[in-house]
Amino acid sequence: MALLIASGVLYVLARSAQFPVDWVLFLAFPIVGALIAARRPRNPIGWILLADGLLWMFLGMTDYYSIYGVARPDSIPFPVAVGTIGNQWLWVPTVGLLGIYLILLLPDGKLPSKRWRPLAWFSGVMIVVLSITERLAPGPLVNQGGVRNPFGLEAFPWLEGLQWIILPLLPLCILASAVSMVSRFRRSRGEVRQQIKWFTFVAAFAGLMYFIVMIGQVVIVLRSDDNLPQAPLWVELLFSLAALGFAGVPVAIGFAVLKYRLYDIDVATPATSKSCSQTWNQSLKISAPR
Repeated sequence: MALLIASGVLYVLARSAQFPVDWVLFLAFPIVGALIAARRPRNPIGWILLADGLLWMFLGMTDYYSIYGVARPDSIPFPVAVGTIGNQWLWVPTVGLLGIYLILLLPDGKLPSKRWRPLAWFSGVMIVVLSITERLAPGPLVNQGGVRNPFGLEAFPWLEGLQWIILPLLPLCILASAVSMVSRFRRSRGEVRQQIKWFTFVAAFAGLMYFIVMIGQVVIVLRSDDNLPQAPLWVELLFSLAALGFAGVPVAIGFAVLKYRLYDIDVATPATSKSCSQTWNQSLKISAPR
């Protein structure tokens, strides 16, 4: 909430940025994550949702910090450097946590089977390496008016090509994780099937959209002489759909928690509260000394 408010303040001060309403939807991550972590602290799902919600909000705040710094020069320190935090590398673990590990571990916090363990290890190594190459690769920054990466290692220009080689591995790992969720859903029965039904649909949709967007961006860059060509309209549209799909993941989990009592979490309605009160009163009468 603090990061979202800070983003809103920077938006108002900049007066030239379009405030993305979809950032508000990402508040579902910490809300649902706090609910699960409080009731099931040993299950990593709640903590993943909390961490990812914090990362999404931090990304939004750094974007608006950079936009405000560009709109009002010399008003705040290091606007380009702060903008590179999200644009260059922090988005990788943000998407990786959600698109890979949350899908692999839901709902019980364990892998579907041991055969998915290599994917989990490979994805972790890939996320670390991609984050480092994105951070240190020389070249112009996205949405920064052609400013070169201040943290780029100009003596190692091959890092820029390496990041485009590793980048397609991220959507491939996301797609593989979506396949694991679909496989888990097909093997499930009864109430468990109902609990993960909506999450499976939303995760598969978001993973497919993100896979198409990332592969499309790689193809566009490789076929262009410019390092950072302007993305076509269909890529921007699919990216927006993928972002909305990602924001819908915690909503689907919350729906499973509230309607199908995922993790045995139930909402205290007036009827259940009355029933609990009656049970408590009866237990007091039974245990009271005669």
